[in-house]
Amino acid sequence: MDYNFRLDLSSLSKELRLLLEILKTEDDSIGLVKKELYIDIDWGEFLQLASYHRVYPLIYSKLKKTDDNRIPPHVIQTLYKEFKKNTLQMLLLSGEMEQVSELFTENQIRLLYLKGPVIAADIYGDISLRTSKDLDILISITDLKRTEELLLSIGYEKEVVPNVLNEWKWRKHHVVYFHPQKHIELEIHWRLQPFPLKEPKFNELWERKRVSTLTSYPVYFLGKEDLLLYLISHGARHGWFRLRWLLDIDQMLRKGLKLKDINLLISKYQNRNLVGQALILASELLKTQMNNDWEKLTEGKNSKKIAQNAIEFIKGTESLATIMSSKYYKHYSLSLNSILQRFFFFLILFYPSSTDLMTLRIPKSLHLLYFPLRPFLVVWRKTRKPS
Repeated sequence: MDYNFRLDLSSLSKELRLLLEILKTEDDSIGLVKKELYIDIDWGEFLQLASYHRVYPLIYSKLKKTDDNRIPPHVIQTLYKEFKKNTLQMLLLSGEMEQVSELFTENQIRLLYLKGPVIAADIYGDISLRTSKDLDILISITDLKRTEELLLSIGYEKEVVPNVLNEWKWRKHHVVYFHPQKHIELEIHWRLQPFPLKEPKFNELWERKRVSTLTSYPVYFLGKEDLLLYLISHGARHGWFRLRWLLDIDQMLRKGLKLKDINLLISKYQNRNLVGQALILASELLKTQMNNDWEKLTEGKNSKKIAQNAIEFIKGTESLATIMSSKYYKHYSLSLNSILQRFFFFLILFYPSSTDLMTLRIPKSLHLLYFPLRPFLVVWRKTRKPS
């Protein structure tokens, strides 16, 4: 199908181009990858990109089936070691996922898994083909206090985050817990995305939930349409700097997800541009096939613009912290939002933060003073930064 968009991919390295070619090629056709793509490849850089983009399990699963002598043996061996480590990690997370589900259910707390082994099994049919460093769990905000009590009671430790005037309600959408003995991290979400992005209420998501076949005890996760839109919003918000997120979208569309089932949600939650961006990136980088209905979502000029802007993040290997602190990312992030969302974003900037607390400590009883003081504290921090 001849799509009406084309992205400028000239800045992609030859190692990243080879990685993309392997990802989008069917397993039984890996040996047909163009010979010129292997010329002068820095295999150390190739391995670094496979790790950075968290796609090494899928790359290994494809390359292990070929006898292609253009790929050095040490590359396959390195990929196998990482693949094996990831499989063990996913098995560990699967066990914890089931235990946490049972604990929460027994205590009348509803939970939905957002990522992790449950979506690896659903999207790829094999938990070893996707990576996860933690378990992301969505709960109702009314269950936050009880959730904390339960997790602390079984050995989890809560990440200590300074808080001023309940700023977490406006600036955060999850809190992190870590188990020092099990070395497992949980992210407890009360929103899918940070405010002011529009999203379904927890009860609405719960009504459309699915139950996983991965475990013997019931484990619940998002419905197909909700999962696709969540993964798209999450990937867009992070600039798609990991190809793993784009692969998720590619795999879901290949399974024949129907547009008619998702169109109402796209309109209701105002994320048409983000869906268009994801479809353009998946088509251009992974050759994801779309029918005419899906293609219509790529027609907006803004979708192509933010898709092209995301290439800057995809081609690099910077950390999330480095990316999100850059001026380019801040400009990109604003371009994803509607005019109303931008208004709320700037409004939140005037709300006191923990950074203000570290800049000037005021007794808790006087924390309201941070509202009039905040503009001066922001200017003070900027003038004190080293040039």
